[in-house]
Amino acid sequence: MLLGYGRVSTNKQDAALQEDAFRRAGVHQVITEKWSSVGQRPELMRLLARLGPGDELVVWKLDRMGRSLQDLLAILDRIQATGAAFRSLTEPIDTRTHAGRLMFSILGAVAEFERSIIRERSTAGIHAAIARGVKWGPRRKLSHHEELEVLHLIESGWPASVVCDAYGIARTLPYVYRVRHSRHKARPIDSDKTARRKP
Repeated sequence: MLLGYGRVSTNKQDAALQEDAFRRAGVHQVITEKWSSVGQRPELMRLLARLGPGDELVVWKLDRMGRSLQDLLAILDRIQATGAAFRSLTEPIDTRTHAGRLMFSILGAVAEFERSIIRERSTAGIHAAIARGVKWGPRRKLSHHEELEVLHLIESGWPASVVCDAYGIARTLPYVYRVRHSRHKARPIDSDKTARRKP
């Protein structure tokens, strides 16, 4: 069964161009989704769940289905796992043909190359940051005295953001310090109870 999937990003966009292309290709059962590529795609998920051997999912363009190359390849793998075929009307991707399967393999190689480039850049960035003296790991903890200094500076009128940056702490910590030290303040002693405890 031929099944078409179309997508427009907003309600204001017109899906007529995609629907006309599907009609010319003989695809009469079309599901059109009105979601941005970064949002959920419930219609696509339901359509993928329906696929079985002998079905063919057709899209107008590849970017109508995948958010990224990795996302597209994951969807194509899922389609192949069901025994269904996939075809794009505007790109040379047709998993029923040798050329289409070759293009699918090339896309996978490009995706892996892209991932390796990202890994290399991330590693280089980390090494460069270490060379500049950037400290990795959790932010340092302040001593009891330093926590009191932070609270005193803020209570004296210094902006909390400036004080936190100066001490290298998260901007939510002064509140934690305030609660902690308010609990540690000396509580008034009940003289009657103290007297009763004496032998």
